[in-house]
Amino acid sequence: MVGRVSTLPNTLASPTTAAGPAAPSRRTRLLALPEARWALTATVAFLAGLGFDAGGAPSWVYGTLYAVAYAAGGWEPALEGLRALRGRTLDVDLLMIVAALGAAAIGQVLDGALLIVIFATSGALEALATARTADSVRGLLDLAPDTATRLTDDGEETVPAAELRVGDLLLVRPGERIGGDGRVVDGVSEADQATVTGEPLPVVKRPGDDVFAGTLNGTGALRVRVERDPADSVIARIVTLVEEASRTKAPTQLFIEKIEQRYAVAVVAATLAVFALPLAFGADLTDALLRAMTFMIVASPCAVVLATMPPLLSAIATAGRHGVLVKSAVAMERLGEIDTAALDKTGTLTEGTPEVTDVRPLPGSGLDADALLALAAAAEHPSEHPLARAVVGAARARGLRIPPAREFVATPGRGVGAVVDGCVVEVGRVGDTHLPADDADTDDPAHAPALRRSPLDRSHTGPPAGTTVLVTRDATPVGTLVLTDRLRPAAPAATAALAGLTGTTPVLLTGDNAPAAARVAEATGITDVRADLLPEDKVNAVRGLHLAGRKVLFVGDGVNDAPALAAAHAGLAMGRAGSDLALETADAVVVRDDLTAVPAVVRLSRTARRLVLQNLVIAGAFITGLVLWDLVGHLPLPLGVAGHEGSTVLVGLNGLRLLRERAWRG
Repeated sequence: MVGRVSTLPNTLASPTTAAGPAAPSRRTRLLALPEARWALTATVAFLAGLGFDAGGAPSWVYGTLYAVAYAAGGWEPALEGLRALRGRTLDVDLLMIVAALGAAAIGQVLDGALLIVIFATSGALEALATARTADSVRGLLDLAPDTATRLTDDGEETVPAAELRVGDLLLVRPGERIGGDGRVVDGVSEADQATVTGEPLPVVKRPGDDVFAGTLNGTGALRVRVERDPADSVIARIVTLVEEASRTKAPTQLFIEKIEQRYAVAVVAATLAVFALPLAFGADLTDALLRAMTFMIVASPCAVVLATMPPLLSAIATAGRHGVLVKSAVAMERLGEIDTAALDKTGTLTEGTPEVTDVRPLPGSGLDADALLALAAAAEHPSEHPLARAVVGAARARGLRIPPAREFVATPGRGVGAVVDGCVVEVGRVGDTHLPADDADTDDPAHAPALRRSPLDRSHTGPPAGTTVLVTRDATPVGTLVLTDRLRPAAPAATAALAGLTGTTPVLLTGDNAPAAARVAEATGITDVRADLLPEDKVNAVRGLHLAGRKVLFVGDGVNDAPALAAAHAGLAMGRAGSDLALETADAVVVRDDLTAVPAVVRLSRTARRLVLQNLVIAGAFITGLVLWDLVGHLPLPLGVAGHEGSTVLVGLNGLRLLRERAWRG
């Protein structure tokens, strides 16, 4: 109903509504809701009045009990209806109260009381269903521990988890919940993080691995460095985003609300006609009024209004429990509309952590492989670029001494330079430095092809699948390094699933070189490959697909892919941490680097859209059937109320089916 449905988003608005902070159980109890308590009071009073009435008690006894039923079940919708009327909005709740009072005015006190009781009970069930949606996500907050063990120079101290700050060092003992989002600095254990990422099995955690607040530590002890403020933890972001999403309205809902007021006015006009016309032809006043009130009730669009948001909000809650943050009901609806997927390569289809796979000093350079790698690592050491970290990491893995560097300079898109052991050392992609790429092959024409063997298929002898960087010393080329990115194990299955959902093979849009893109495309079954793209080129590619009539889902890492994420019909960012840029730009964010979540959330969205259509059909069928019954036959008022309220509850519960675990698995 208009009044009740308008409160639906507010149920999720705060973790401390109605039931108070941190309810002990994730599942709301029926009697914990004020709507349920008032409905119970109205029902008990009605049944008691009915019993005294049937037993021949004085009229003032059962009359008083009926009055209690009217007051308990009707005061809140009456108040909301009057408030809406002051705002020049016609609230269907008010129409229901008017119908009940009209029945009482013509002596049908029992029928009016029954209407109120059914109406209040329906409202209680709707409130319970809505609270279940909120609890499914709000329960995540209960998982976060109240306290954490912080390590200081003076030893250990127990502090409230909410007071942790970035940089704090935590001790997490076996069986404890992790107090904050951070990175393991010492210890090995396993963490049950199903509540955040949906992973069914515990995940081994070693130094350097990310951990999430609220996840359960296993048998080992961990030292964790906090890297995110408690208010910005993954769990807090999930709850915040779902709360924000619950306050948005999908296009279908906005369309329904656009016509809702006009429809309500039309219902009132039709009700007056249903009342006046029979009177004009000599009908009995009581019969005409009852028929008109019944018509007003069964023609009201309550179930239609409730058809849209429960499925979408339930889908958002379910996605959030599995580590996919959907920012709005609009985004959830859009995810189900896509018919083409465009995927970035690095950090999306691949793991986004490059590694050095080949080191080739040039003849005449006087360097062996270790010396070349150490020289490159010295120049790259001050840089935070992923390629630089890979080079430095490779040198350390070999146990090499990395010389100190000074006068470090980084040129975005080209490379780095520094003075190492008195020489100017530059490291950049082949062709990006001042030396032409073909000059690098002059001394050893075979060296570049040899470097370009892909780690995706070591037996392959074709084009390069990695990034070749050139190392120069005092402007003289001394060697090259090849860095490659591992394909995600789930990439082939995820791309196949997206192709099955959309009916078209995904498109690969990458800034990497064409041979590297071709190798990834070959491994994932992608046939449309577009490589060497700048960010604006990706945007143009997405817009080109839109002009061709496609609704594009773009999946990227949420950083350099931000323009394409914004340009797509729906944007989905990969990333365990859910970067701020990703949260600002994308419609949804995958908390963990699991590509299988991409087709899963698209499938979930499509299921939600199907349920919306089902609900609209159910609501329309009930309204049409009940209205025709009332106009051409004789529909008893209690039966009309039961049918109307039953359809409203039915569409609400139908939407909440998506809260079940099976909805995510498809």
